[in-house]
Amino acid sequence: MTLPLEGICVLDLSRVLAGPLVAQMLGDLGAEVIKIEKPGDGDDSRTYGPPFLNTAEGKRTRESGFYLSANRNKRSVTVDLSKPAGQDIIRRIAQKSDVVIENFRVGTLAKFGLDYASLSRLNPRLVYLSVTGYGQTGAMAERPGYDAIFQAAGGHMAVSGAPDHLPGGGPMRSGLSIVDILTSHYGTIAILAALSHRDRTPGGKGQYIDIALLDSMVATLSHRGVQYLISGKTSPRRGNVGGGGSPSQAFSCSDGQIVLTVGNDSQWLRFCEAIGEPGLAADASFTKATSRIENRDLLTPTLEAKFATNTKAYWLGVLGRADIPSGPVNELDEVFADPQVRGRGMVVPVAHPISPTLPLIANPIRFSDTPLTRYDPPPMLGEHTEAVLREVVGCTDAEIEELRQAKAI
Repeated sequence: MTLPLEGICVLDLSRVLAGPLVAQMLGDLGAEVIKIEKPGDGDDSRTYGPPFLNTAEGKRTRESGFYLSANRNKRSVTVDLSKPAGQDIIRRIAQKSDVVIENFRVGTLAKFGLDYASLSRLNPRLVYLSVTGYGQTGAMAERPGYDAIFQAAGGHMAVSGAPDHLPGGGPMRSGLSIVDILTSHYGTIAILAALSHRDRTPGGKGQYIDIALLDSMVATLSHRGVQYLISGKTSPRRGNVGGGGSPSQAFSCSDGQIVLTVGNDSQWLRFCEAIGEPGLAADASFTKATSRIENRDLLTPTLEAKFATNTKAYWLGVLGRADIPSGPVNELDEVFADPQVRGRGMVVPVAHPISPTLPLIANPIRFSDTPLTRYDPPPMLGEHTEAVLREVVGCTDAEIEELRQAKAI
């Protein structure tokens, strides 16, 4: 069955996470993705372990879980960008590509003649995405940075974590590389929009896309950011307490934690009846959503004591029957054993050249007419070098050998 982006060719010059995730998403959607890696070492993320994938005999390989998470549906080609012959390979692939993705420091690829200005002269239809820490402009444009830096500088840590007065309180980074992940979503959307614009524009001209991790983090502040902008006040960190309703937080049961959200007054009435506390519903301090938020510190101790009296399963059953949004605080083993997660097919077993089965996390997009069923395993380093040089670049066997002797591949 045809996938949405079949016929689109992507040249992926990116490494680590944000850029590779963009390319992986485009590959999931059906694009042909050619991943360029440094000969010998490959993508930096190949070393980000343990854990590493094991062979059937239990021997550790160089395929890290980090790398495997962001590089399916690609072909790996090893090219040394510092060599003129390597640069020529990239130009020849770019001439046949629709998209280029790169995340080098500002100005690096211009030194090799592989920047947007250079490649778009060869292929005006090219959509070219640059992902950097601080963007292409501004006083800090040339500085390097990683995800945690932008969680801190972009405000994510300021709004995450327990309140300062509690044990362990203070700014807290996310356990995920959340800036890279969110930036990859912005990057994917930008490329799809630019391709649509190109194909609706006379002459079909592509364009350049500048996306910064810092910008993406600031944009993701969303309502917390706008709340500050209209009030001039920084809202306190709430830990596992939500800000859009009350109660809306994690509660400890006798055997673990659950999270629930009472989002409106009708839910509040059902909630009080379900947990056997009709007096709370009648209390004027808690009648309306605003009053429950204002009086959260009065309400929470009563609820904490209540939920501590029984198990997670018991309370989730009670809340589920009352149609109150709620769920368990799952460890990862519980996540992947969850019947709903399994029922949705969120783990996909993939055949891998060196391992009997490689479990990957599925793409969550569900199309009615073009289901995303393509899950080619993340490639081994340089696995497709010769094939791409022959099929895309048009090299002969003699030319490939010459490139190999010159250490350009």
